[in-house]
Amino acid sequence: MNGNVNRRILWIALAVVLLDQGTKLLVLRWLGPTQERVVIEGFFKFVRWGNTGAAWSFFRGHNYPLAIVSIFALAGLFLWRRHFYIQSVLGQISLGLIFGGIAGNLIDRLGNGEVIDFLRFYLNRRSGEELGFPAFNMADSAICLGVGLVVLLSWKQDHPGGQRLKAEG
Repeated sequence: MNGNVNRRILWIALAVVLLDQGTKLLVLRWLGPTQERVVIEGFFKFVRWGNTGAAWSFFRGHNYPLAIVSIFALAGLFLWRRHFYIQSVLGQISLGLIFGGIAGNLIDRLGNGEVIDFLRFYLNRRSGEELGFPAFNMADSAICLGVGLVVLLSWKQDHPGGQRLKAEG
């Protein structure tokens, strides 16, 4: 496998980890445990929420088993990375985003005992109750973007005749 391919994936992953950990550090210094900062009233605010579960707080309270799952996911993705269109730049970007996102949240799980989520989009109902998307962070965003790119590349690579086309780099 080409060394440039692996280096590009690694640099993207490192950039994601630095962005993720840097933004989380700012939130930890800027907001107390119960504080919120409204950016756009009725739509977006910064929060400081700790999540010991997975997405949408599924498996809440299972931080360390989820850390083990993250380690296995990173190892598996690394070992089978050649199956993810990494011969194309978009494929390399997608894996870099996924690796960096998983690593960013893993650092939180092992270092803080929870993942720090801080971006909260919501709408105010007439009753005053918030209807919102679960809070998330930069690592979550990177994982979602990376998976979306993998799906897009997989869909794009499917030829109408059922044969796979080789991705170009």
